[in-house]
Amino acid sequence: MFEHFDSRMVRLRDSEIFVRHGGSGPPVVLLHGHPRTSSTWHRVAPLLVDQGFSVVCPDLRGYGRSRGPEPTPDHTAHCKRAVAGDVVEVMRELGHSRFALVGHDRGGLVALRLVLDHPEAVTRVAFADCLPLTEHLEPMTVEFATSWYHWFFFAQPDVPERVINADPDQWYGGDPLSMGAENHAEFRAAVRDPRVVRAMLEDYRAGLSVDRQHEEADRSAGSLVHCPALVLWSLRDDLQSLHGDPVRLWNRWATDARGHGIDSGHHMAEQAPHALVGALSGFLAGR
Repeated sequence: MFEHFDSRMVRLRDSEIFVRHGGSGPPVVLLHGHPRTSSTWHRVAPLLVDQGFSVVCPDLRGYGRSRGPEPTPDHTAHCKRAVAGDVVEVMRELGHSRFALVGHDRGGLVALRLVLDHPEAVTRVAFADCLPLTEHLEPMTVEFATSWYHWFFFAQPDVPERVINADPDQWYGGDPLSMGAENHAEFRAAVRDPRVVRAMLEDYRAGLSVDRQHEEADRSAGSLVHCPALVLWSLRDDLQSLHGDPVRLWNRWATDARGHGIDSGHHMAEQAPHALVGALSGFLAGR
């Protein structure tokens, strides 16, 4: 897994970020979602290197081997603004002041925050199986609340930690055949760590509080994503059925959004890596 990639721990002001990086050429950052780590990209990253890109895969703050500060009552220690700042600093440490972004699931929320807060750093951005938080929350339906109940469960104090840590293997599942044995082992080690579980829950607590407030402030200020944006979603997941055309929704936030669905379940980097790279490579190359 990640043959010919280097890995290192980058120590920042209030966090330590584990990162894998390899290849040469235009830099692109791959941001994973919940409850995965950077290893979820193990099938995609080498293919992008073969396409001529320099690929960087960090564990988000608190996920996998990365560590952030202790949680704060207002959840700002794990908000997307803080996590996006980690990514910018890591890329500077690696010698990149400008780069492309690909964010899946929660990583897509980090990508949105990064491109809004640091537009000068981002050349292009791809959002995979995600929408801005407010696009989920404001048109709330029973169907969304039922299907995505975990958002609201994870936001509760203390109880989710006790439930998940009692049997994380059962809670999170995971199939080593579809994920890949090494990726599955890394994922399994992460979700068995109570520190990681707490940080992942803080991600969701921040999402329903401070992150949502940041998005509302952006919208009031008329802030938009001005670089080219690619929107991808899994045809065998429920994003489109719950919310309608994801490209239409992203066009409320971006001046140049386009995209399409991919024949995959939610974890498209593991389940449909060649289709995902096929969609990404031309976009990242400016075609």
